[in-house]
Amino acid sequence: MSRVEITDSHCHLDFPELNDEIDEVIARALRAGVTRMVTICTRLRNEPAVRALAEAHAPVFYAAGTHPMSVADEPMATLDELLTIAEHPKCVGIGETGLDYHYTSQSAEAQQESLRIHIAAARETGLPLIIHARDADADMARILAEEHGRGAYSCVMHCFSSGAGLARAALDLGFYLSMSGIAAFPRSSELREIFASAPVERILLETDAPYLAPPPHRGKRNEPAYTVHTGQVGAEVFGMDWPDFAAQTQANFARLFSKVPAFEAAS
Repeated sequence: MSRVEITDSHCHLDFPELNDEIDEVIARALRAGVTRMVTICTRLRNEPAVRALAEAHAPVFYAAGTHPMSVADEPMATLDELLTIAEHPKCVGIGETGLDYHYTSQSAEAQQESLRIHIAAARETGLPLIIHARDADADMARILAEEHGRGAYSCVMHCFSSGAGLARAALDLGFYLSMSGIAAFPRSSELREIFASAPVERILLETDAPYLAPPPHRGKRNEPAYTVHTGQVGAEVFGMDWPDFAAQTQANFARLFSKVPAFEAAS
């Protein structure tokens, strides 16, 4: 039987919980069949360190942006900055960006400005936008649709745990939904129903490591190897055999993050 291979489409390998033992973390991921990882830069001043991780480790790619919860504390990202970063051969996405009104609603206006700048970068580069959304469904759906009307771009709703309305709005624009460990939590039945109603061709897998570890590691530090646990729950949600579901998510990732297979083919 051939090995089941999957991708962790969103993790934070530069965070100290993982970076302090990065070689072991990557080795465990590879042993689990997680053959690619996209590590996410959440503050542009950290981009050189995140880029260095991708340069040093063949399975690692990266994306860069200003996290919405950091917008008030960081210089506003510029389109030129994002376009320059995106030129790197292993930079494969724009973000994470988005809206978070749960803890940082006081910076909502600045978050919206930042989001639109990141969308412009995604549109111009052709790289997928990576969205964080929490307690901001109405504004998020509105801005994504408004900007899509100004010119198409691709997008993944990372660690999707919002309502069915935002899921439908995103899917209607041709976007993707990413399953994190939250989707595997026992009490997440409503979220699993939202995923089940989506086309399986628009589903990605991620950990958001070091956060949100799925069972049986819930409450502990998360890491890319644990993508497998979420993926196996996803296979159940879609009524598919695990190898078939894994292969589908690999095809989905390659379609959305098209710079990755192009880089791999050229290497």
